[in-house]
Amino acid sequence: MPHTYCSNRIHVIFSTKERSKNLSGDFQPQLWAYMAGIAHNQGFEAMIIGGVEDHVHALLVLPPSLPLSKVVQFLKGSSSKWINDTQATALRFAWQEGYGAFSVSASQTSEVGRYIKNQRSHHEKKSFEEEFLTFLKKYGVTYDPAYVLG
Repeated sequence: MPHTYCSNRIHVIFSTKERSKNLSGDFQPQLWAYMAGIAHNQGFEAMIIGGVEDHVHALLVLPPSLPLSKVVQFLKGSSSKWINDTQATALRFAWQEGYGAFSVSASQTSEVGRYIKNQRSHHEKKSFEEEFLTFLKKYGVTYDPAYVLG
């Protein structure tokens, strides 16, 4: 076969360091757009990015040549530098070290997109911690409760 074809859709979730709520609602659209630009410049696609004050969700499409860990490194590293350079938050900004990444089938893309788009209303009922543990259980990811949330 002379070409490579793939569909690597990944729902990535990561939080601010110590889940500090320093991504203000006014700032979030700028941050999501900046992160989408990072994706474009690095050769992957951000279908949708959203979140709330203490964490981000992104539905990404990865090419076969780009590893997930590199993609997350691009997003987190470049965005935290930009946040600090522009002084968008009052204190020095950092993302939590780890992340969650969950595969998404083509048939579930719209549903995941809606989920990410509706983060604000979703988190009126459920904390980040509850949400993240739900994802781990749903996808059958083994974790140590003593360390999963840092």
